[in-house]
Amino acid sequence: MMTTRPTIALTHRTHLRLSSRRRTFANQLPRPPPKPLPPPETFSSTSRPRQYYSRPHPGDLPPYRRGWPSLLAICIGGVGVWAAFLAYAANQERLSSSAMRRVLSELRESKDVQVILGDAIRPEPAWYLNGSPWVYGSVKMLQGNIDISFRIKGHKGAGTVYFTSIRKARGEPFTTLRFKVIADDGTIVLLPREIAPAHEEARAL
Repeated sequence: MMTTRPTIALTHRTHLRLSSRRRTFANQLPRPPPKPLPPPETFSSTSRPRQYYSRPHPGDLPPYRRGWPSLLAICIGGVGVWAAFLAYAANQERLSSSAMRRVLSELRESKDVQVILGDAIRPEPAWYLNGSPWVYGSVKMLQGNIDISFRIKGHKGAGTVYFTSIRKARGEPFTTLRFKVIADDGTIVLLPREIAPAHEEARAL
């Protein structure tokens, strides 16, 4: 009985060693043979990056159009329209002033003007104002300065009226410096320099 136990233990140890060796050899499976390498490729020069897209030809590009000429033309046209509107508004203001109405009244009542220009004396309309006359100069009643000229006509002829009047100080009456009509044939008509109603209205200002 004493010799049986060591023999059993030795047999058990031998079995463990053999089983461990078998597990080690069982994990090492045979590998497939390596694939053959591709043949080497040689280049004549260094490599360059490829283009992402093909470049268009110059003939395929759309023509370049500059936008600033049209913008400049629009700006100039807008400024021109605004300037024309301001000039038209200033002309209407001069035309509707009391000094202009009084000057026209004196012209219609003047016998000398009727002899040269005839009856039905009226301002000559301008074609670019749709029948309204154009009055040159300025009418500044508050500043005491009236200087205007405009065209008139009658059934005999036409001419140009020149009227200038100033006020030296505030509260004083206006003094007429020039009031005449120059007909187209060169005849000059000097009119009286006193226009009381217009001066009295201006003095009240």
